[in-house]
Amino acid sequence: MKIDYNLSDDIAVTAGSAVEVEKDGYAGAWVGETSHDPFLQCLQASIVTDSITVGTSIAIAFARTPMTLANLGYDLAQYSEGRFVLGLGSQIKPHIERRFSMPWSHPAARMRELILAVRAIWDCWQNGTKLDFRGDFYTHTLMTPFFTPKPHAFGPPPVFLAGVGPGMTEVAGEVADGFFVHPFSTMRYIEEVTIPALLRGRARAGRDDLDGFTVCGPAFVTIGRTDEEMARAVAATKKQIAFYGSTPAYRSVLELHGWGEVQPELTTLSKQGRWDDMAELITDEMLAEFSVIGSPEEVGRGLIAKIGGVYARTTLYDAGGSNKAHWPAVLDAAR
Repeated sequence: MKIDYNLSDDIAVTAGSAVEVEKDGYAGAWVGETSHDPFLQCLQASIVTDSITVGTSIAIAFARTPMTLANLGYDLAQYSEGRFVLGLGSQIKPHIERRFSMPWSHPAARMRELILAVRAIWDCWQNGTKLDFRGDFYTHTLMTPFFTPKPHAFGPPPVFLAGVGPGMTEVAGEVADGFFVHPFSTMRYIEEVTIPALLRGRARAGRDDLDGFTVCGPAFVTIGRTDEEMARAVAATKKQIAFYGSTPAYRSVLELHGWGEVQPELTTLSKQGRWDDMAELITDEMLAEFSVIGSPEEVGRGLIAKIGGVYARTTLYDAGGSNKAHWPAVLDAAR
């Protein structure tokens, strides 16, 4: 299992952070899409590094068209000399319609078609195949020489897809090269819901296993060497778990453990802005299911024991953001 690093959204430090990430021995650097364009940060990171994987985790697919995603992915594969991964996610309806002013409908079916359209465009550019993609949501039938990028030695990048529910997860298994497990997942949910859904998708693509398919994602870590450090880390992790749990679409994770009744309570409190009260609904039992807890050394060993048999790569999700000084010890213990 490879351990990666999530770069911050501070674009002033992207390049320097990427250099440090590679120097410190992380296998990859991922950029999320929050307050800045993740592709520009990936470009910065790829220019100043030589060996690490660089990718979006995630870029919002429905905020863009297949053509714009194809351009971004194809160019970054060349800039990074084959180290870029196009990681995509759907976001939720209010953001797509009201923040991006883009259409929303049938998210799983739309995502499947979007990725297939991107691959058709790449096939046209890399292999000279006539562009003739016709779907229910996207149509791409025009590509003239003036607008066609030249084929390059690195080819199109891998596509990873994020999801929680079975529908989107099946799409990932069918048309993507990898899957981002949502941090609001437990090992029981991954084993009983996520992996079977991925395998159903793989079966639709004519494959009967996950060979060559990358399962990855962030892992909550709650790290402390002192009682005070641990108390702060526990509070921060519980608060983040509660934030995710307030999303109705994620209720299935809680229901699998018999905690489904907590979800509407979290939603109600979130609408009232009572964020600290939400964290009080997350029990120690819940925390232990979602997070690896302990000293840096215990967390490093615990990560391998918990997710090493399923994940091909992971990132440390320290919700409090105050324990990164402990991360080298986590890496050493994991190795």
